[in-house]
Amino acid sequence: MPQERAVARSPSRARWGAQLLIVLGLSLGQSAVYSVIQLLDKATRAPLSQGTSTLNRSLSSREYFDLAYQLLDILFALVPVALVLYFVWDASARIRRPVLWTTPFGRLGFNLARPGRDWLWGAGLFLAVGIPSLGLYWAGRALGITTAIIPSGLDQYWWTVPVLIVSAVRHAVVEEVIVVAFMLGWLRRLGWGVPAAIAASALLRGSYHLYQGIGPFVGNAVMGVVFALVYRKYGRVMPLVIAHALLDIAAFVGFSVAGKAMGLG
Repeated sequence: MPQERAVARSPSRARWGAQLLIVLGLSLGQSAVYSVIQLLDKATRAPLSQGTSTLNRSLSSREYFDLAYQLLDILFALVPVALVLYFVWDASARIRRPVLWTTPFGRLGFNLARPGRDWLWGAGLFLAVGIPSLGLYWAGRALGITTAIIPSGLDQYWWTVPVLIVSAVRHAVVEEVIVVAFMLGWLRRLGWGVPAAIAASALLRGSYHLYQGIGPFVGNAVMGVVFALVYRKYGRVMPLVIAHALLDIAAFVGFSVAGKAMGLG
């Protein structure tokens, strides 16, 4: 009887597959589909080198409505991450009795349990990935396969820089928790081998950047392989979140500050 109960309570592959598809359909899988269409739209209008991609757009011409929209956009973008944490908690509950709200964070390494090592790895990844990314961007621009990327299209308000920082953290959390920690874990449950799971994760990361051109697709796919390998070795997603947040903060805030210094805001 105990064995029968354990089998009955064990999630099936169909459950895990459905959970993965739901999360991706609500988040970065959806973004990848739109990104492919946007790339085709831009490529059929003019050469990609003449196109632009704005990462943080203004959502209203009225200052405080724009602020409200920006914060709501960030908040609701994190809902799929909450769904991931629930699925991880639910999977744990079927195996053992979890400590409510701590188990999913701990299982993904998405907590502050090892701040020193996490920051060391995160800073190292930031330096290792940041410079090559710039090189790939300029190479893509020179080859005409990458659009001009505008990290921030926000007007210069008192809240612009704080919102850009929070937006960078949002992107880091969403991408690393979903595309690395959750996706690799659930593909493993579905019976995928390690190389195939890493390739799928990396290709998805590259795909939802396709609206920026072919160069960012390649660069982000390579970044995806590196991040997946580090996650498998280290077993924590927090260093990846830190590295990604630092990359986006440097791009978003650096562009905003430079624009303000040149009187563009």
